[in-house]
Amino acid sequence: MEIIVNEFLIITFLFFIGSMTGWILELIYRRFSIKGRKMKKWINPGFLTGPYLPLYGFSLVSLYLLAHIKINNINGIVLQKVCLFIVMAIVVTFIEYIAGMIFINTMKIKLWDYSNEWGNIKGIICPKFTCYWMMLSAIYYFLIHPSILNALQWLAKHLAFSFVIGFFYGVFIVDVCYSMKIMARIRQFAIDYELEVRYEELKNEIAKRNEEYKKKVSFLFAFKFEDITLIEYMEKYMDNLNHIKDKVIKNK
Repeated sequence: MEIIVNEFLIITFLFFIGSMTGWILELIYRRFSIKGRKMKKWINPGFLTGPYLPLYGFSLVSLYLLAHIKINNINGIVLQKVCLFIVMAIVVTFIEYIAGMIFINTMKIKLWDYSNEWGNIKGIICPKFTCYWMMLSAIYYFLIHPSILNALQWLAKHLAFSFVIGFFYGVFIVDVCYSMKIMARIRQFAIDYELEVRYEELKNEIAKRNEEYKKKVSFLFAFKFEDITLIEYMEKYMDNLNHIKDKVIKNK
């Protein structure tokens, strides 16, 4: 029973660490990507308010579990590791695909968009980012996994560790409830107007409009409003989409 409890604490902790680390990686990547450099600002990634991305949490837990797999039916240690990293990348890509499809099908929201990337599938996975997942899997396996096992076992046996995990999940659940309420309003608007909302575009549109109205732009609370409602922002976002479509049609 103690072993099961310890393993549960380890997995919940890895989800917590993975979610926060992924948020930091995305924050840096988006700031110094071509689009981020053009905007010259830090962009809060993901659909939650706080500094965590659940996709990375699930991915880190998957890497932790997969790292225990021994591939013995392939000759050569190097080839065994390469196969393991390919499996890890495929699993994480699958998690990314499932997460993306859940939001598209149930919420009518596309959280990220790889439509301009080669070989993409429905704009939510592509070979480029699968290669990134493979590289991150190798980094985790060689640099992180060996050194964290003993530390995680030690932490799991201390009561204070459980309180830290409990506090994180308490805040996390409140954040999820808050963010899902906003998602529900966006979903209803998307259904009413038969469109698919690109979440990052919408956040950027809101930030842009707030700057135009000389309102304070919140880094964490992207959907914090004063005298302008979310529906009004959504309508402006839709008008912008229609304007872009009209320009594309004219240029054909």
